[in-house]
Amino acid sequence: MVRLLASLILLLALSAPAHAQQVQSETEALAEDAAIYAERFSVSPDEALRRLKAQQASVAATSAIAKEFEARLAGISIEHSPEYRIVVLLTGAQPVADRTAAGVPIHFRTGAKATHAEAQMALRRHLIDFRSALPGSHGAGYDQRTGEIVLLVRNYDVQRLGIDAIRRKAEQVSGVPVRVVINDLIESNMAIAGGDRLEGVQDGHRRLCTAGFVVTDGVRDAIATAAHCPDELQYRGPDGTAVTLPFAGQWGADYQDVQINLSPERSSPAFFANREAGSERSVATWRNLAATRAGEFVCHWGESSGYSCAEVLLTDYAPPGELCGGPCMPSWVTVSGPDCVPGDSGGPVFSGSVAFGIAKGINRRPDGRCAFYYYMSTDLLPPPWRLRYRGDGR
Repeated sequence: MVRLLASLILLLALSAPAHAQQVQSETEALAEDAAIYAERFSVSPDEALRRLKAQQASVAATSAIAKEFEARLAGISIEHSPEYRIVVLLTGAQPVADRTAAGVPIHFRTGAKATHAEAQMALRRHLIDFRSALPGSHGAGYDQRTGEIVLLVRNYDVQRLGIDAIRRKAEQVSGVPVRVVINDLIESNMAIAGGDRLEGVQDGHRRLCTAGFVVTDGVRDAIATAAHCPDELQYRGPDGTAVTLPFAGQWGADYQDVQINLSPERSSPAFFANREAGSERSVATWRNLAATRAGEFVCHWGESSGYSCAEVLLTDYAPPGELCGGPCMPSWVTVSGPDCVPGDSGGPVFSGSVAFGIAKGINRRPDGRCAFYYYMSTDLLPPPWRLRYRGDGR
């Protein structure tokens, strides 16, 4: 049996391509992401890199602001144009002077009708009410830019009842501001198809899915992927050699979609950000769900869609229907399309060397294009499992 190398590259189920490079430094990792950012926002590569460094460096400041203005906080978001800045949305009319942190202007905007905490509570309390009081299936999340619950409804229901009537009913049910968005809710888990990393048998058919990050329970190392992948997974090398990754556990209800498969050996905290380019990175840290801001520029690797980057749209998102073994909790994060397709389930979501989450589902337009995908934050891993990261002492 071919020895399984002690690295995630081998655990992730394919060998590195011939042009693979050494593990990227944090600056090299961000520079790769910055190339996409520069194209997306029409700025120079140097400016794009500065902004992505500032995105991470400003987290401590915005977390402190969230604590300082806890009673008034409606949201924190990142704006990319016409200038790069952070916007803090507060309830009430009392102004707050603008600040600067990590070289980024921080602008305070007042006048929100409800706090983020109030909106979160409304989502958790009234999702069932939304489903019973309003027609059909709905997706719902929170927009930190505007301080509104965003309710996704089908065009058919809007045609029958009217968008204003739906909004008024939703606000009556929830007690917080609501924005209704027409979305036909063609939504599903990122199907286990089209990838060639991890393989397993499910419903009598061989399935493929994308692996995420290396995790540990303090004794054993393992790979985290999506809960709707096959239980028993195999690494399959280019020569056809297969190494079994034994099933350790699966959590696929409410607010989680994660499966743990054991590594036969100790593994490094590495992951492929862009396997096609041989871009291997090592997890340096992670972003908690509570500290995730609208407008974060994050990247994703999926076996079907490849390497792509886009902005966080909604936090506290509850997917529609029964995609979480029943109704979903409002704990998911959505990221703008169009680069997501079936086959990406379980793939890593990251920025530079910072782990954000594990991809779960996709929302598609009627023509099949991706409107957005959503992920489970890595701080929702089931204890005692946690991320492996550089310098963790394992």
